[in-house]
Amino acid sequence: MKVTVLRAIPVLGWLYLVVGLLLAAGDRAPANRLLRAVFWIDAFLSLVVHAAQIPAALKATAGTAHSPVKTATMTQIFGITWWKTQEIA
Repeated sequence: MKVTVLRAIPVLGWLYLVVGLLLAAGDRAPANRLLRAVFWIDAFLSLVVHAAQIPAALKATAGTAHSPVKTATMTQIFGITWWKTQEIA
């Protein structure tokens, strides 16, 4: 249960990004500065920070049944909540 809740956080972040992009594409982006700031912070965390975790994830899952492609993909989507919880799940 705890792992599922942890993994829900990045999924909600990705959903926020998708909704924000759809709203911006329809010229309906929110005028609220806080919502815009949260969008850009979320984009940075989801795109840059998750990508920066991939080398550590590959090292942590070396010698397991997970392929490097799966590890990189799941880390990009879920970040540390995926590769740090592999022994738990």
